Amino acid sequence: MSITITWHGHATFSLNVNGTKLVVDPFFDGNPAAKVAAADVAADYILLTHGHGDHIADTLPIAQRTGAMVISNFEIYTWLAAKGNANGHGQSIGGGYHHPFGHVKMTIAFHGSSLPDGSYGGMPGGFLLTLDGKRIYIAGDTALYSDMALIGQGGLDVAILPIGDNYTMGPDDALLALGYLKPKVVIPCHYNTWPVIAVDAEAWAERVRQETESEPVVLAVEGSYTL
Repeated sequence: MSITITWHGHATFSLNVNGTKLVVDPFFDGNPAAKVAAADVAADYILLTHGHGDHIADTLPIAQRTGAMVISNFEIYTWLAAKGNANGHGQSIGGGYHHPFGHVKMTIAFHGSSLPDGSYGGMPGGFLLTLDGKRIYIAGDTALYSDMALIGQGGLDVAILPIGDNYTMGPDDALLALGYLKPKVVIPCHYNTWPVIAVDAEAWAERVRQETESEPVVLAVEGSYTL
């Protein structure tokens, strides 16, 4: 069993699950933090939390080149299908599905929902992944909400949380989120891509160590964590 999580900057991650390659919210080309081009990304599955351009940007070119299945809410699934993506799977908030690599459940996220062309992108969400007995929560772009306690009830090995403020939770609210989620490990994201979401992640990590029971893992761009 092997699960490796790699951060590509902003909110873009890859997960290698026993050789199966998942890409979450692909934003490579145009991402000032990225060190990898979309043309060089390998994927078997693409998971989309919502339709904003800084999360969905490179979905179609990667999916068309690799044949990856795109997992998203039903509205984004329909929008991508109309643009020629034939390999997709639509879910909705609260719904789970057993994919070949593991179980994927869509969770609530409090955020916007439009697509790059301004059309309706359905409800934004996050993902609760159960992979070989490991539980990984990818919050997506979200505000703090108390029902995160329900997500944490079954135990979490890893939580991936935004900390950049302005568009999502900031450092203080992300710290409060850990009180609800209680993950073993927390990985921050959605910060320092632009000045408006600039955050000292190392200072936040020190607060996590002092004020919670979670272990912070601050990844460099293209850095990885293996469960």
